[in-house]
Amino acid sequence: METLRLKSILVYLWNKGNDIKIVINNNLKILKDFILRSIVKAPKIKNIDESIDNIIANKASVCRYGDGEFKLIENKSITFQVSNKLLSKRLKEILNCQEDQLMVCLPDVFGDLNIYSEEPKAYWRLHIAKFRLQWYKHINKKMTYYNSFLSRFYYTFEDKSRCSEWISKLKQIWSNRDIVIIEGKKSRLGIGNDLFDNVSSIERILVPEENAFNFYDEILKEAKKCDKNKVILLAAGPTATVLAYDLYKEGYQSIDIGHVDIEYEWFLRGAKTKVQIENKYVCEAGAGKDVGELKDEKYLSEIKVVI
Repeated sequence: METLRLKSILVYLWNKGNDIKIVINNNLKILKDFILRSIVKAPKIKNIDESIDNIIANKASVCRYGDGEFKLIENKSITFQVSNKLLSKRLKEILNCQEDQLMVCLPDVFGDLNIYSEEPKAYWRLHIAKFRLQWYKHINKKMTYYNSFLSRFYYTFEDKSRCSEWISKLKQIWSNRDIVIIEGKKSRLGIGNDLFDNVSSIERILVPEENAFNFYDEILKEAKKCDKNKVILLAAGPTATVLAYDLYKEGYQSIDIGHVDIEYEWFLRGAKTKVQIENKYVCEAGAGKDVGELKDEKYLSEIKVVI
């Protein structure tokens, strides 16, 4: 009995020591990055208002980058997409594209983080402390980027007083437009809320929730069958970043809108944490766990293709 108790104490002390070591190492990385930040110039990134306004004014297309796209550029797998050399190559290329009516977006996390709520702030502080120079290796320093958080408008921010205004602006993008939503099979953008109550019509192309890039050619082929007068909204992880660019080059207005529906759901609930949403795939809160089938007739009638 005493031997087991001693062993338990030693294991606890070992784990505690490792935890302390990790905290010290992380704090040292953050301190070093604080110094580096004052030496190396951060990329130019427009704010959320400027980003949304540009979509509305110029019917611009949008390719968004976040930590997932960065990891895939570095040939690292993420939760819902295994690494892929072609995906890495395409993401690198698009990150440096300067073209009319194309907005390449970055997360605005390379400077002061005090506008963000505690969890996102802590995450990005450590992420950038570890990978700032790797990000800068891929970024075009001559470009002005737009803001990836245009569709991460709620949970990320400490001050949530602007959320209603940003939602109203986002809804202007598709106001009285025919839209095509290309989304994961259980993403179900706009279902159960009024996010798209101002559109003229909705069609949906459903793609795999995970490893969608493995089916890229088929997805692109189906997307190109859509009428070019329709705005295409994409919610398909890193695949959406590449697809938005390829569709833009084909003459579509294509917008990688990402987590806009989940952010809106969290906003409506006043969520304090990343909660699951009934009958929707939320990759950051249990992913596809307990997400059932949806029998809503209007939603089913909108589905044109399932890949």
